[in-house]
Amino acid sequence: MRIVSLLPSATEILFAMGFDHEIVGVTHECDFPPRARTKNIVIHSRLPKHAPPDEIDRLVRQYTARDESLYAVDADLLEDLAPDLIITQDLCHVCAASPDDLATALARFARKPEVLCLNPEDLGDVWRDVLWIGERTFRSAKAEELLEKVGARLAQLDSDVRAFSERPRVALLEWLQPLYVGGHWVPEMIARAGGVDVLGRSKTPSFRVTEEEVTDAAPEVLLIAPCGYCKDSSRDEYVSLKLPKEWQDIPAVRNNRVYTFDANSYVSRPSPRLVTGMEAMAKAIHPEIMTRPAAEAAFLHVQMGEPSTRSASA
Repeated sequence: MRIVSLLPSATEILFAMGFDHEIVGVTHECDFPPRARTKNIVIHSRLPKHAPPDEIDRLVRQYTARDESLYAVDADLLEDLAPDLIITQDLCHVCAASPDDLATALARFARKPEVLCLNPEDLGDVWRDVLWIGERTFRSAKAEELLEKVGARLAQLDSDVRAFSERPRVALLEWLQPLYVGGHWVPEMIARAGGVDVLGRSKTPSFRVTEEEVTDAAPEVLLIAPCGYCKDSSRDEYVSLKLPKEWQDIPAVRNNRVYTFDANSYVSRPSPRLVTGMEAMAKAIHPEIMTRPAAEAAFLHVQMGEPSTRSASA
């Protein structure tokens, strides 16, 4: 079987189930495991690679308003690869290529490949998609084995979190310029980690919020996880913000409980590594909890006073 994955999370799942030689094409964003970078790239983003967040937001809005895709398909390469199966998604047209992006390219194929479209909205859907990929690739046993490991870690996390009666108020920012809060599976992740999401909405897309809405929500723990960013770049982006003086009154900021996450690996990508993301969140929300080294390495503590502030009249 020859497989093209147009979804970084699907690429992770395929590799976790033992596919390597069968994967013949991926996207420019498929970076895990490292072997994924050796595959042919059939999808490229039309957005500038190093554009600042506010410019990315502006361009995304422009493309969306014109009903244009953010992605370009290398139709010639895709045809040459002759895939039997293409895995894509229709959940977020900003995050990855959609079936619409494939339509023109596939129209020229003499033999049409099977297209599997994934649309996870919560953690249950993420685990379902693992089984679905296993079924379509004839490796259901591998998929079930992978989910057994996920289930064992979730059970341990649930047990560890039950030791804490306190459920702190948590907010997770999925974008910083402008501010967005995480949706879909993010509120569930926070709940499994022992917190209460005070802004996000389960099974719905992320949405824009104002600085006032964040300060009014008064989170006790603030998680910074911009989609597509690692923990270091997330920290750099956060500390560069010019925030109102009222931001310092947020309990999380006042009590030095702001953390940046490797969102691209453990928060925004619907793959089995979300388990590590939940373990990392649990460590940030309940510092006394014992967790895996990988979870501790998934986030950074932003020190008090790092973000700049602007006057209320600025």
